[in-house]
Amino acid sequence: MKKIVALTINPAIDKSARIDHVVAERKLYCTDPHFEPGGGGVNVARAIKKLGGSSRLLYAAGGYTGNRLEELLAEEGLDQRRIPITGMTRESLAVLEEATGLQYRFGMPGPTLHPEEWLQCLKEVSALDPPPDYLVASGSLPPGIPTDAYAQVAKIGKEHGARVIVDVSGDALKEALGEGVYLIKPNIREFKELSGKDVKEELELEAEALEMVRKGWCEVLVISLGSAGALLVSAENTEHIRPPTVPIISKVGAGDSMVAGLVLQLARGASLREACYFGVASGAAAVMTPGSELCRREDAERLYAKIIKKSE
Repeated sequence: MKKIVALTINPAIDKSARIDHVVAERKLYCTDPHFEPGGGGVNVARAIKKLGGSSRLLYAAGGYTGNRLEELLAEEGLDQRRIPITGMTRESLAVLEEATGLQYRFGMPGPTLHPEEWLQCLKEVSALDPPPDYLVASGSLPPGIPTDAYAQVAKIGKEHGARVIVDVSGDALKEALGEGVYLIKPNIREFKELSGKDVKEELELEAEALEMVRKGWCEVLVISLGSAGALLVSAENTEHIRPPTVPIISKVGAGDSMVAGLVLQLARGASLREACYFGVASGAAAVMTPGSELCRREDAERLYAKIIKKSE
């Protein structure tokens, strides 16, 4: 299998709990919280392992929450490399209201990185030995990081022969596309922001996505359509991939699970089409699990078989 490295500059400890009702301005008592590692690339690496693969996780972390994050990752048996920072790693909170089934998610901005700490992150990417075949840069940027952060990461990755996959939104994504990457996975809202157009029809999505490929911004777009699956667009192939209907318990980590399944299959030598099928299956599997549990291998493989059968 080819080598995968996942980079997370702004990881988190994801805390999840349940409550009967959410009531404003009243002290609310939740169930015992559950703690898991979180943040874009962290979840990608975790999901890859859950799906039976392996990757190297590179992340910045500091403070006692950073120490706890490192412990949680070790408990899951991940191959990890921590980049120490002085700031305290953030926490996020997801609360499920049992009366309605609604989930409330609260994310924090993360610690401010000093310029030398950000420089060390870039040095760690450049020093990867052997260099990865696939470099996944995923997750929000913490304060103190320039908006061209992922563009800088992409440049280093490409110089070392890696296919760079970027999963972020806003200006950070635009800057990365200016450098040129292998694959991006925006959702509909993020894609509209990126294109600057209120595209609604599938043919419009395809046309705008193909224009981005033509401009050299990326080679592949996998546009997440939520419960409707994903739209795969490349110079060679365009396909709407629809997942089987599944019960939705929690949407936390669905996008990261999709990226994990996709890059894992690519690393295993699958075609882009097959990899996207497995990515959609992995994303669908993730919404079937509570809290921030991510996908389960047996669910992903079962859903993948259904998608394959449907496409024949």
